[in-house]
Amino acid sequence: QVQLVESGGGLVHPGGSLRLSCAASGSIFRIYRMGWYRQAPGKQRELVAAIASGGNTNYAGSVKGRFTISRDKNTVSLQMNSLKPEDTAVYYCNAYQTGRGDFWGQGTQVTVSS
Repeated sequence: QVQLVESGGGLVHPGGSLRLSCAASGSIFRIYRMGWYRQAPGKQRELVAAIASGGNTNYAGSVKGRFTISRDKNTVSLQMNSLKPEDTAVYYCNAYQTGRGDFWGQGTQVTVSS
């Protein structure tokens, strides 16, 4: 079983920055892809960014150029710059383990407000 623990959420002003981190523990073999999803009130959960074992990344169009995902072994981070109010959401860490499927963190709140 993979356990994911997120940290780094909080309240920031528009234009500010936050860095989210997610550490995977437990049965951490064969984690192929890690990423971040977010869910705003009344909205569907959506992919923000993901990174595969080979380093290939994928970003939502709304965050491209502002957010950067990185991975160091079993820790994935999301550097969020130039934050906008529409970035406000609960952010969830995700890990895909080959042969096991998806695992999710508990979520961390990001609020961007004046």
